[in-house]
Amino acid sequence: MPTGRIVFSQLMDFVPRHQFNKCVLRYRGNYRARQFKCYDQFLCMAFAQLTGRESLRDIETCLRAMQPKLYHAGIQGNVSKSTLADANEKRDWRIYAEFAQVLIRQARKLYAQDDFGVQLEETAYVFDSSTIDLCLSLFPWARFRRRKAAIKLHTLMDLRGNIPCFIRITEGKTHDVNVLDELVLEPGAFYIMDRGYIDFARLYTFTQQAAFFVIRAKRNLDYTRRSSLAVDKTTGLRSDQTIVLHGPKTSTDYPDTLRRISYLDAATDKRLVFLTNHFVLPAFTITQLYQCRWQVELFFKWIKQHLRIKKFWGESPNAVKTQIWIAVCTFVLVAILKYRLKSLHSLNEILQITDVSAFNKAPVNQPVMKIESKKPKPDSHNQLNIFDL
Repeated sequence: MPTGRIVFSQLMDFVPRHQFNKCVLRYRGNYRARQFKCYDQFLCMAFAQLTGRESLRDIETCLRAMQPKLYHAGIQGNVSKSTLADANEKRDWRIYAEFAQVLIRQARKLYAQDDFGVQLEETAYVFDSSTIDLCLSLFPWARFRRRKAAIKLHTLMDLRGNIPCFIRITEGKTHDVNVLDELVLEPGAFYIMDRGYIDFARLYTFTQQAAFFVIRAKRNLDYTRRSSLAVDKTTGLRSDQTIVLHGPKTSTDYPDTLRRISYLDAATDKRLVFLTNHFVLPAFTITQLYQCRWQVELFFKWIKQHLRIKKFWGESPNAVKTQIWIAVCTFVLVAILKYRLKSLHSLNEILQITDVSAFNKAPVNQPVMKIESKKPKPDSHNQLNIFDL
């Protein structure tokens, strides 16, 4: 890669400009824009998220300090906080939402054969949501409770590459289970969810469309056991049963049989119960699939802490959604960079590397490879335990 260009500019080389321009044209994003166009807005926002800027003034100050290098970053001319704020308020957020889908499709193709730690040929998704708290006086349109505002980020993540492939931004009071209705189910795929998504009428839709779910059961589940299989208790398994729901409503909502797997987590001494409509996979593989749910929790952590969506640089729904969708674009671009470099670093580590080296004139792989050999071996004791979530 060229050495005369800064790292941030080289990262932006992964942006398919033709596809970006098509998204802009569809929503007339550059209408009456003479200088500061949609791509300039995208570059400024991506730069701010990668380098951890805290406010519009912080973005403006940093860009001014780096003025001699802005041209090499692709940013034309001075950028004031009022110009950026105006663009975030007025330019349609759907430009960046659609462009995020372009990048997501590209990234999923790259990671299609990625190993996520479970022996499974089918596609596996994790579905979850995260609440982002807001100030009610600044975001009255997002009222959540009497004195609180919030929005929710509902995310479906492909475990191959940990790529978010479906994202819905809703009001904080939207119940998680309602968003299941918006999913386009893929026959043969696995959908991993926590017990907040228990709705047997909706889960039966998965069965009707030949999709599989793995979900943690609630404690008050009313059921009748039909049969049991022997399990190896040294693995933590306690039972593998075929059941039918017994409650008057649940038995109507889900009339078919279900598989109930009980597992004892040795680390926490907690007994966990999973429900699935897949009867062929080994019971232990089902528990492994559920453990993968922690990947979406890490995505929420990364996108809040490292891509700065805990603090918003605008107060309107359009500005908030613009910031979130450009954060998603940035996340996926870093995932694409990780694949192209064949790096052993996590996405989190690469985000940190691009933060400190964004304006260095060096091949984009140099800051990554320089510390590749210094990377410590992962400590399994420091891994997040999904069963504590």
